[in-house]
Formats: sequence, C-alpha cells, structure tokens
Amino acid sequence: MPDSKTNPEIYVSTDIEADGPIPGPHSMLSLASVAYDPEGNELGSFSVNLETLEGAEAHPRMVEWWAQFPEAWDACRKDLVAPEPAMQAYADWIEALPGRAVFVGWPAGWDFMWVYWYLMRFTGRRPFHENALDIRTYAMALRRLEYRKSGKSYLPKRWFSEQRPHTHVALDDAREQGELFMHMLRENRRDET
Repeated sequence: MPDSKTNPEIYVSTDIEADGPIPGPHSMLSLASVAYDPEGNELGSFSVNLETLEGAEAHPRMVEWWAQFPEAWDACRKDLVAPEPAMQAYADWIEALPGRAVFVGWPAGWDFMWVYWYLMRFTGRRPFHENALDIRTYAMALRRLEYRKSGKSYLPKRWFSEQRPHTHVALDDAREQGELFMHMLRENRRDET
C-alpha cells in the first residue's frame, strides 16, 4: 500500500444505489467508484452489483422510487455478486491506488454511510479511513453561499460535463459527479495562484 503521507490524494468519486434508507435492514444494490489524480486524470473505475443482504427487505418508498427508473433498476440487478467478495475486491482496488484515497460523494453522508458499513461488515478494512468529502459542501465553501443555495441547480454550468446525464446507474453517476468535483477543484486551485 502507498505511503499516505508522501503520496498524492486520489479522489474516489463514489455512488451507490440501495433499496432503503439505511444499511442492515436494507441492502446496497450497486456500488461504483471512479478514481482521479490531483490533475483530474481518470485512473480507473470499479463497479459491482450486489446480492441483497440475508433477511433484509426493500423499503416500500424505495420500491415506488425504483419503479420510476426501470432501466436503472435492470442495470443494478445484473451480474450480482455476494457482498463479501464484492467488498473485498473493492477494498483491494482502493488500496492499490497510487496515493491516499479520499472518498468523494454527492451526498457523501448517504453514500459513505453505505460504503463504510459494508466495508466494515464484510472486510473489517477502512481503506478510506474516515476521509469523505461532500461535493455540495465543497460548492458551498467555494461559492461562499448558504448550503441550501449550493444544490446542482445553483452551480455554474461550466462545472458540468454535458455528456454526463444523471442516470441512477452507479458508474454513470460516479463519473458524472467526479467530473463535476474535478472541475470545481481545478477552478479553486487556479483562483489560489
């Protein structure tokens, strides 16, 4: 594993899809991450669809929500992998990145909760430690606005990649938000010089 004190931060944009509000009673359905170096170059990606947890069930509101997105639902129910080997492979992938992995999400509080719970439950490993960066909070600080005025509809169009729609397919959404974050990070660094 790289020395986290001397190697660069690697930004790991992550998106999950789930069938309920919390892990345990409900299941993470899919997990995807895209890793970026500090210059914004994509280093690689990881994506997996997971089998549901034994004894867990879908929350009725999430069943209704998923009914609106049948293509995304079908995408996250293909090629299912049991949680333990899926999370072991994910932890291995993160730990092989050439620097200190920083979890990046929108909202990080949601996605990180699921990923951390599954990592601890099925691997006992903490490849992110507790490093989770929330893109909306970063936007709030960058724009010096209230949190409620930092949602995607308030952000400048130049930060978005036109070719990346939000599809509710984990890998698509991880890449979309990763590119958004890297545009914000580059602009913030330009403003510092």
